[in-house]
Amino acid sequence: MLVINIDMDALRSFVAIRDYGSFSKAADHLGRTPPAISLQMKRLQESFGVALFQRDGRSAVLTPQGELALQYARRLLELNDDMLENVKGATASGVMRIGFAQDFVESVLPRVLVRFQALYPSIQLEVKVGNSTLESDIEAGRLDLALALAPATTRGSRSLGHWPLYWIAKEGFRERPREPLPLILFQEPCIYRQHAVEALGRAKRSWRVAMTTPSVGGLWAAVGAGLGVTVRTMKHLPGLASFSPAGLPELGSVPVSLLSRTKRSDAPRRRLANIITEEVHAQHADVRSAKR
Repeated sequence: MLVINIDMDALRSFVAIRDYGSFSKAADHLGRTPPAISLQMKRLQESFGVALFQRDGRSAVLTPQGELALQYARRLLELNDDMLENVKGATASGVMRIGFAQDFVESVLPRVLVRFQALYPSIQLEVKVGNSTLESDIEAGRLDLALALAPATTRGSRSLGHWPLYWIAKEGFRERPREPLPLILFQEPCIYRQHAVEALGRAKRSWRVAMTTPSVGGLWAAVGAGLGVTVRTMKHLPGLASFSPAGLPELGSVPVSLLSRTKRSDAPRRRLANIITEEVHAQHADVRSAKR
């Protein structure tokens, strides 16, 4: 029986295409040319004997077989990288400064910390939690990486997709007829606040600010107490429910990006960036499942 060994380098390119959305963006990230990436994918598909991609404009859309292959590819690459790190000894030291939007502190950050510290126990992590200053902190060099609710506009950053937004309220919450909709909001500047106010304005719905807070904990406490309605993604529902009475407008979605202050990075930073990317994609899959 002929044994076929999958090219790990091709698998890394395959995963990069999925994470970055196109052959050209993956090539740019990996420091290769688009034709080289295309050749890798041609040979990879020949190894599997099935098509991994289907045409959809300029986007790289996976076939069902491609989605299955992607799951295995991520696992194989993680095992490959873990083996290399553990065998040679993760002796790197120093400080890594990372920022996280508050929305990902409970869902993504713990997994990221566990996985990264298992590989680099001698690296000290400094974590900043916030929303409004992460972009400026990256640009000023105060952070090495930041998971932010913002477009991937800085050099070396990557887009991790868009998360849908929903009105959220306490179970059983009811609007009072002919009264403005009470809103529980983050303090400005806040992308969720902006989406809510603009959507209500377009729908010509009256509203009032019932409470503002700088923290997710304060937000959930106020919504849980029935003080009003807020705007978040479906992932964030601690005993609450999506609130969608007739007349409330659609909210759209928010961009999620991993910001970096440089396109080039050392091995620990690259590894951390990949771990964050993987965990965000896993959480996004949970969000889509919750929506269904």
